[in-house]
Amino acid sequence: MIERLSLGPASVSGLTEPFALSQQMISKHIAYLVRARLVVKTKRGRESVCTLRPEAIKTVSDWATRYRRFWEEHFDKLDVVLNQMKKEEAGDDGKDSE
Repeated sequence: MIERLSLGPASVSGLTEPFALSQQMISKHIAYLVRARLVVKTKRGRESVCTLRPEAIKTVSDWATRYRRFWEEHFDKLDVVLNQMKKEEAGDDGKDSE
């Protein structure tokens, strides 16, 4: 849905078409996106039109990037520790056979 909205505004019925979900489920999903301030929903006549808020998507992207870096650094440190443990374990096996 976000991908579709990145192409431009769309009606709620237009957003429902590609999904095998009921209108009610799509409306609920849109309500969550509106509550998260990722999407703005406005009335145009009898239709509701949804528009993506790109600045909100950028905020989410920036947040995710910071956490990705955080976890990558921690996984790298964990990898060093695990490799050291493997080396020590291999060294201990050699000592036991003497």
